[in-house]
Formats: sequence, C-alpha cells, structure tokens
Amino acid sequence: MNEIVIQKMCKKSFEPVVKRIDQLLKEKDEYILVAIDGKCAAGKTTLAYYLKELYKCNVFHMDDFFLQMQQRTVERFNEVGGNIDYERFKEEVLKFIIQKKDVIYRPFSCKTLNFQEAKIMEFHRLNIIEGSYSQHPYFGNVYHLRVFLDIPEDLQIARIRFRNGERMLERFKNEWIPKENEFFLKYDIRRQSLIINGARI
Repeated sequence: MNEIVIQKMCKKSFEPVVKRIDQLLKEKDEYILVAIDGKCAAGKTTLAYYLKELYKCNVFHMDDFFLQMQQRTVERFNEVGGNIDYERFKEEVLKFIIQKKDVIYRPFSCKTLNFQEAKIMEFHRLNIIEGSYSQHPYFGNVYHLRVFLDIPEDLQIARIRFRNGERMLERFKNEWIPKENEFFLKYDIRRQSLIINGARI
C-alpha cells in the first residue's frame, strides 16, 4: 500500500477528530488537551502524528512514562491502570501545559530501564496526549476531547504479530492486552470518548 493511499485512508478515518479539534480551536482561547487512548495496534500513534502534520501542536507519548524499577511492585502491577507512571506524567507534563508553560520531561526507556535525555517542548495551545492509559482518572477532568481507537481482536493480533513478532505477541496476549481491556472496562473509557475504528487505517 503506497503512502498516498494511506494518507487518504487516514484523512477519511480521522475526519471526526479533525472536525472536533477545529471547533475547539475556534471556541477556546487557552490551551487544549486531547487524549488518544485505545487498544494497542489500533492506530493511536498514527493518529497523533497525522494531527501533528495538520496543526502546530505538541505530541506527548504515554510510552515515555514506563514504570521505574522501584515502582514495579506486585501491588502496582495488580492496580488497574497502574502499569504507567501516571504520577510523573501529571507532575512533569500536565501541570505545565495547564499553566501554559514549556514542558521539560525525561522519557523512561523500557529497553534500557533508564531515563533518556530530557525533552523540551515549547508551549502550544494544542496538545495531544497519545497512548494507552492517557485517560487515567488520576489526571482528573482535564481533557477537552477524548478519543478511543478501537479495532477487532483478529486484526489487532495480526498487526502485533507483524509489528512485534511471535514472541512478543504472547506477552501482548497474556499480559498487556488483558490489562488494557480491564482499564477500559473499569473506567468506562469508550463511553466518554469519540470512537474511531482503527481497522480502517
């Protein structure tokens, strides 16, 4: 599938999100926060970068907020939505966006299990928060738009297998997907979101 076809598919699938953001930009003079949550391999990152091409905005990834080693306790992993560092995300990112300030934060790498070089994000009105658990209730009612990327289970598995390989697929199936689904169900994420069908991209 060539790039032009993919762009056309994205434009059609993501049009409802673009319309909502355009409306928010007209109605609000202050900062705007958009959460893109949803199933893994459904297209959350694709949507975030598509929006970045359209708007002058910041994109923040929840994958930059993996749990630090001292946080990886049995109690934390048993907590619904507890497998991200939501405390640090609120303190280092959300707090400064709300104050209309630049954001400086340190991505935590799951590969090296260490902090990477700090990122400096200049303040922009529009801010996209992308990734699973971006709608964590710990953050409160801060979002102006909530988006949920959905995808059929069979297509989700096929994409993960292609993207991550067979060995990692087993971890997704046995660990990460069940945790995400538990989070979506407990906090009723779909109901409060604009739902986008990730199967179309």
